[in-house]
Amino acid sequence: MEALPVMEQFYTLQGEGSFQGQAAYFIRLGGCDVGCHWCDVKESWDVALHPKVYIEDLLIKASESNSKLIVVTGGEPLMHNCKELTDQFSKQDFTLNIETSGTHKPSGDWDWVCFSPKKFKKPLQEFYEISNELKVIVYNQSDFKWAEEHAERMHNNCILYLQPEWSVREKVTPRIIEYIKQNPKWRLSLQSHKYVNIP
Repeated sequence: MEALPVMEQFYTLQGEGSFQGQAAYFIRLGGCDVGCHWCDVKESWDVALHPKVYIEDLLIKASESNSKLIVVTGGEPLMHNCKELTDQFSKQDFTLNIETSGTHKPSGDWDWVCFSPKKFKKPLQEFYEISNELKVIVYNQSDFKWAEEHAERMHNNCILYLQPEWSVREKVTPRIIEYIKQNPKWRLSLQSHKYVNIP
């Protein structure tokens, strides 16, 4: 069975987006070539630092949790072929979510795709068509225009989120709130796990 580089895996609550507040088992894959300067998991970037774990062992650990919700994140998880991972987990009736910047070719069969494009590397066209939610991180004022450029390319059923970058949250959150009041197609996403101090 295939093995993937895993930085960490843990059981917690989903802190962001459409599944916020739900119990979920997280699998964080190592490796990222996007390079966001404000990234809060820069230790994930170097794929060589993270041991490969067999998918069967990931499945065993996830099955020990009380949740059927799996969130695969990174790093950038689609640097790796995720087909076998989704195939094996689907057989056990897990709901499979992925969080991606959309910079690598899609792989795997996902129940939910959270697409979070970044300015540092251009995303692929496929993600405007297959994503269930668009999550744009707001760091400065120019990010609102950039968010709109991506929203215009999404399909009609995609949920749109604006999320303050954590290090500037006190400054940008009020701006996001006012922007959403003027543009109610957007929703606010907060990193609630950081506010309540869970992984």
